Amino acid sequence: MREMNKSIPAKLPSILKQAMSVNKKPFPWVKAFCAGLASALPVFIGLLLGHFEYGLLAGMGGFTYLYVFNIPYAQNAKKLFFVVLGMTFVSALGTFAAPYPVATAILMGIIGATAIFIFGALQIPGPSAIFFVLVFAMTTGMPVNPELAPVRAGLVFLGGTLSWIIAMIGWVFNPHGPETGVVKRVYTELAAFVDSVGTEEFNESKNRVMSVLKEAEGTLAAGYIPWRKTEVFNRLYVLNDHANKIFIYILENFSEEHPKLPAEIGQTIREMTTKLDKKDTDKLVCKKILQPEEMNDKVAALFVRIYDADATMHEATWENKVIQISKPSIKMVFGGAFDKNSIVFVSALRFCTVIIFAAIIAHQFDLARSYWVPLSCVAVMSGSTIVTTYHRAIQRGFGTMAGILIASFILAAQPYGYIIVLLILLLTFITELFIVKNYGLATLFFTPNALLMAESTSQGTFSFSYFASARLIDVLIGIGIGLIGVWLVGRRSASSRLPHLVTKTIRSQGQFLLLLFSDMVDDKSEMKKMQTNIIHLKTLYTTAAGELPVNQKALEYYWPVIFSIERLGYLLENCSKVQKRPTLSDKELAQILYVFETMAITAERKQSPSIKIVPEIKSFSSIQNEIMYLQKSLQLHS
Repeated sequence: MREMNKSIPAKLPSILKQAMSVNKKPFPWVKAFCAGLASALPVFIGLLLGHFEYGLLAGMGGFTYLYVFNIPYAQNAKKLFFVVLGMTFVSALGTFAAPYPVATAILMGIIGATAIFIFGALQIPGPSAIFFVLVFAMTTGMPVNPELAPVRAGLVFLGGTLSWIIAMIGWVFNPHGPETGVVKRVYTELAAFVDSVGTEEFNESKNRVMSVLKEAEGTLAAGYIPWRKTEVFNRLYVLNDHANKIFIYILENFSEEHPKLPAEIGQTIREMTTKLDKKDTDKLVCKKILQPEEMNDKVAALFVRIYDADATMHEATWENKVIQISKPSIKMVFGGAFDKNSIVFVSALRFCTVIIFAAIIAHQFDLARSYWVPLSCVAVMSGSTIVTTYHRAIQRGFGTMAGILIASFILAAQPYGYIIVLLILLLTFITELFIVKNYGLATLFFTPNALLMAESTSQGTFSFSYFASARLIDVLIGIGIGLIGVWLVGRRSASSRLPHLVTKTIRSQGQFLLLLFSDMVDDKSEMKKMQTNIIHLKTLYTTAAGELPVNQKALEYYWPVIFSIERLGYLLENCSKVQKRPTLSDKELAQILYVFETMAITAERKQSPSIKIVPEIKSFSSIQNEIMYLQKSLQLHS
């Protein structure tokens, strides 16, 4: 925790070094090839049918594939479907708005802000607004002809549909690959956690397990299809539930001070991860669970829980098992994101304002292909924090300047037909390879790709020197406006909202705990409210950590508090799954509510609370301990 806290502030001299660093993530070869295929195949088909321009328009729909990530296919299918619809809509909108520069500027800001808000509110990974704005901008740069709006939109839809099909091919061979991968990581981390009992690594390992369990729960919820029941998915869900029970049992009965657990426990759990890789469960060899010669009752009970989890791997009747997955409704998620203290809503408004301003400036200067100014602004402002925005500006600047030179040479050669198809395939392929390494390296190849498609559809003719200089000026103006806009509008906007949201989240946890341990009916609404608040709080803190100048005092104060809030939220969610919970007396519940209200007030005022007594919660000592830890966290740095 301390190491992360030290890495929070970003010093200006290190920003350039961070922006130019190349991470060690592996190259996504398959995804890169599929992305190239999704962009180039529509152009190839159009060329074969004698309608090259139509192929280029359909190729714009190929940008849909760039929103593919390693998430459940059910979630990918829904997300890409709406991306296709979005691309189709903005292409028609761009065609209609092309004759009206002011309307184009306003619409560009609204489109970008809408995408930023939706992706942020739903916590969807991906390039967010940039490709929606790009498609809209490219259609406004085509020959003005509103009558062609249905044709252009239809072709973009067809290209997007092809991308959807390419993205879903993996479902045929491994329909639950992402879900299996995350459950496997759960048991890998759980085995490491068992080994950490009685060592200094206990707390750190505990935090890793909580994090991956939350990720697994979210992944399984995203992959759940109510009308389609499969044996594999149901088994993965039950295995994850067993992992939660094992983890909670260890928390309740063992600790950092406890003697180390028998090595056979960790070995058995690791053996389960290898079984998850085997698709045919009927052929699994049922190995005897390793057990030490001597063990106490608590360790024996832990082995029973592990045995139950292992037995799940061999049962073949999971397809008809009834499972219930609860997740916040879209209405609740968007309702929370529309809150005035939501950083998602604030970011969307900021984005809209700056993009509209950039588009109007570009129009007033009468720049050729003026949409490259706001487009560069969009790329820069896509950073999640001000620091990452500065990184994007540096990467975009260097990458685009080199990319424009490459594009200038390519366009000077006047490529046509199959050469353009090959170039689109190669440039998209290389872009997706390097996007995981460094955004600047990806921009180096994405820029000539976008320029090649845009200029091929706009039917414009420029000299080499004019084209290169014009695009460079556009990009530099867009980067400058984006940086100035973020600096003026976004300074301290996240850190100033932390006190209110921390207070709101603590109160929601107190209300949820009241429902859990009283005789009142729990309708899940309080749990969903708490989950939404925690998600917003983590996003807000991450944004505050990337501000310039950074509010170091606020970050140091709230980091242990938010850390404890997240752990308490996890424990309360798991408690809600237990059917038999103790019912506390009115006096005990009143004391707990008093503790939470005291914490909420002191968090908002950044004061040091006195430690209040937390009533005993039988069978849930981990919740009681975490509440005590949260009180102590609020005393840190006071």
